[in-house]
Amino acid sequence: MLLAGKCIFRKDTMSHAPAVIDHAAAPAHIAISARIKPALMASALALVLLYGMGFAPMEALHNAAHDGRHSAGFPCH
Repeated sequence: MLLAGKCIFRKDTMSHAPAVIDHAAAPAHIAISARIKPALMASALALVLLYGMGFAPMEALHNAAHDGRHSAGFPCH
């Protein structure tokens, strides 16, 4: 922690070594545009996947889900 230009040391509980807490290295806030862009990209990907699933044949969706369950280690029959 910085107080009047001085660093205060604290003991690290895991290694018992002194650690400097530097609050200047962490940003105080993240810009709104930096938060909106990933959210819009994730939403666009979700819409593309939902649109693709809507027009896919039911047998293809069933086989994909079935193979996904087996690859994750879940038995289904």
